[in-house]
Amino acid sequence: MDSQGGITVQRALELPGLRGGLPEVVAGAERLGRTVRWVHAGEVPNIASLLKGGELLLTTGLGLGTRPAEQRAFVRRLAERGIAALVVELGPRFSRLPATIVDTARAAGLPLVALHREVPFVTVTEEIHTEIVNGHYALLQRAEEVHRRCTEALLSGGGVPQVLSILADFTANPVFLETPDGQLLYAAAGSAEAGADPLQVWEGLRGQRESRESGPPTGAALVDVPGGGHGTGAVRARLVLLAVAAPLLPVHRMAAERAAGILAVVLMQARQEEELAARGRGDFLTDLAEGRITAEDAPAQAKVLGFKPGEGPLLPVVMRLASELSPTGNWAVLARAVLEELSSVGVPVLLGVRPVEGRVPLLLGLRSESERTAVADRVAAALRAGVERAGLARAGARPVVVVGVAGGWAAASAGLRHAGETAAAAQGLSERPWYDARRLDIDLLLWRLREHPDLAAFVERAIGPLRTHDAASRPPLLPTLETYLAHAGRKAETARELHLNRQTLYNRLARIAELLGTDLDDPQTVLALSLALRARRHVP
Repeated sequence: MDSQGGITVQRALELPGLRGGLPEVVAGAERLGRTVRWVHAGEVPNIASLLKGGELLLTTGLGLGTRPAEQRAFVRRLAERGIAALVVELGPRFSRLPATIVDTARAAGLPLVALHREVPFVTVTEEIHTEIVNGHYALLQRAEEVHRRCTEALLSGGGVPQVLSILADFTANPVFLETPDGQLLYAAAGSAEAGADPLQVWEGLRGQRESRESGPPTGAALVDVPGGGHGTGAVRARLVLLAVAAPLLPVHRMAAERAAGILAVVLMQARQEEELAARGRGDFLTDLAEGRITAEDAPAQAKVLGFKPGEGPLLPVVMRLASELSPTGNWAVLARAVLEELSSVGVPVLLGVRPVEGRVPLLLGLRSESERTAVADRVAAALRAGVERAGLARAGARPVVVVGVAGGWAAASAGLRHAGETAAAAQGLSERPWYDARRLDIDLLLWRLREHPDLAAFVERAIGPLRTHDAASRPPLLPTLETYLAHAGRKAETARELHLNRQTLYNRLARIAELLGTDLDDPQTVLALSLALRARRHVP
C-alpha cells in the first residue's frame, strides 16, 4: 500500500485482475513505484486531455494511431499529463507493441505494460479502486489514531507541547507552532529527529522565508489553527511541518489538520501563546543546562528566541517553586510579570518556565562581573513579585532563587545545571532573597546523597539523641545547637540571637554535650554536627 493513499504500479500488477493478463513491463521498469490514484479505460486519440495525472490507463490501442508520429505524440501527451502507467492489451490491434511506442515510453520515463491475455477492464478497475479506497481508509485511521493520542494527552493534563511532540513523532520531523505573522511559539523535535535541533531548523526556515517572495518554504506543510478573531476564517496560529529527516506525506497533513482542531480549543484559553513561548525558552535553557545544546550552537539558537546579549558575561539564575504546585498555574502571567519588573534593569533577559518541575530558569547578559550582586538582587525581587502576581505562591511554601556563576556560554551551561540542582537542595534553608550557588556546594552534595542509607545513619549517630529529646521534651535543643554552630561557637552572639541569658545558654550546651556524649569544643565534632544538621533536611 502506498503511504500517500494510493497503490503503486507494481502493486496494481500483482492484483489478480492484471496478473491474469500476463503483464510484461516493456518500458519504465525502474518507475513501478509510482502511485496509482485512479484507473481509466479508453480508446480515443485525445484521451490525455481527459486525465489529471496519476491514473493507470487501460487500452487495447485503438486510439494510439497507425503512423509512428501519431503513436509518439499519443505517448508523449500521456507522459506530460503525468499518468502513472500505460497498460496496453495485445490482441486485434497489436500483436506486439511497436518499437516506436516502446522507445517513446522509455525516453519519457513512462511505465509501459503489455497484457498477453485478454482481461475484463471493468474487473481490473473495480479491483484497483477498491484497493485505493481501502488505502485511503487506512490513512484516515492512522490520522485518527494521532487525534486520539492528542486528545488523551490533553485529558491527562498535557498541553500544546505534548500535542506537538506526538505530531513530531508521527511525522519523524520537527513541528513548529507559530503566530500568524511568523513568530515562533513552540518547537517540537520528535523522538525520531534527535539529530537536528529544532531551533537550528527554524533559523534555516526563517532564512528561507526571507529569501522567498511568497508561498510556503520548500518541503513544508502549513496548517492554520483557527480562532484568532471574530471573522470567518480567522487564524490564531499556524502549524508548520518540515521535511527534514523524512518526506511529508498526505497522512501527515491529515494528522496535522486534526491536531489543529485540538490546538484551537487549547489556545482559546487566555495567554496560551505567551505560555507556549515561555515554555519554549524553558526547554532551550534546560537543553543547554543538560548538554543537549553545545556552547558553540547556543548563541544562534538563543537569538532565535530573542536573546541578544552583549560581550559581557552571562548570569544563570534558577527559581524553584514548591514541588506540590500544580503545573497548570498561570505561568504566562508569571513570565510577563517578571519581564516587566526587569525591564528597568537594562540587561538582556531570556526567561523560560518549566511547569512540570516547578522551575523558572533565566539567563541575563551582564556588562561586567561587578554587576552580579546588584542584578541578582533585582532579579530575585522580580521573581518573587511575579510569583505573587501569578497566584503561584502557597501558604508555607516559598520560592527559592539560586544565582550561578557568571561567564561565557560554556559556563552558562554548567551554571544553569548547578543552580537548578542547588535550588532543589536549598529547600528548607533559612529564608534569603537569593542564594549563591557557590556557597551551597555542601548542601548540594548532601542532597545528592539523600537516598543513600549511610546518610540517614550518619544523621542518626550524630544528632539522633537530640531529635529524640526534642520530640518529647521542652525546650528543644536542636535550634540552640544550630545557632551556636552558625556563630562558630561564640556564646555571646548565640545568647543574643536566642534571647537567652548566658547561664541558660551554658546549661543548654552542657545538656547537649551530655546527650551526645561529645565535646562541643572539638573541631572534628563541630564539623560532624554541622554536616548532620544540614543533612537532616534530606532524611526522614
